[in-house]
Amino acid sequence: MARARARQTIENASRRLGFRRIAGVDEVGRGCLAGPVVAAAVVLDPARPIPGLSDSKLLTPIGRDRLFALILERAAGWHVAAAASDEIDLLNIHRASLEAMRRAVLGLEPLPDLVLVDAFRIPGLFIPQRGVVGGDRRCSAIAAASIVAKVTRDREMLRHHASDPRYGYDRHKGYATAAHLQAVARFGYSSLHRRSFRPPSLFDGPDE
Repeated sequence: MARARARQTIENASRRLGFRRIAGVDEVGRGCLAGPVVAAAVVLDPARPIPGLSDSKLLTPIGRDRLFALILERAAGWHVAAAASDEIDLLNIHRASLEAMRRAVLGLEPLPDLVLVDAFRIPGLFIPQRGVVGGDRRCSAIAAASIVAKVTRDREMLRHHASDPRYGYDRHKGYATAAHLQAVARFGYSSLHRRSFRPPSLFDGPDE
């Protein structure tokens, strides 16, 4: 089955309403046991199209890397922000994800005049925005943001693996695979792990 390609239908309709600098926003890492949640905001340049944009989850690692390089080269603007494990534990994953997305948008220079967000609306954002259900598969700008966020986070997890290979971040990037859970049961938590995501059957002792 052919991979669904994201389109610029929503962006083009928004331009007809007078919006010019339109940012797509997405995040990755919500369901991980370790590592940050990473968000990206991308403003595509309609004069420099990027063929093949799609939801990052539908792309191969090689395809993501190729599109990542093209996005950084051709986009009119992009910015990445994150919420680390301790902030996720403090806020909860949903609020931390929204905060990372808000930071990504506010890091754009100049700021966009419209923000398209995958599924959610971002609280505390003073810029007009629209939540697009399934946006990373439907909207080119959101798909581009999903790719930038995914590649950025994966590369960060590879750096963590290089400094501490016990947990196998090069394979699972912090998601709760069986091998990852076995490594945590053996070695305990690292500073990268989210305490609020602790599986109690593995880690709670008798006096906790």
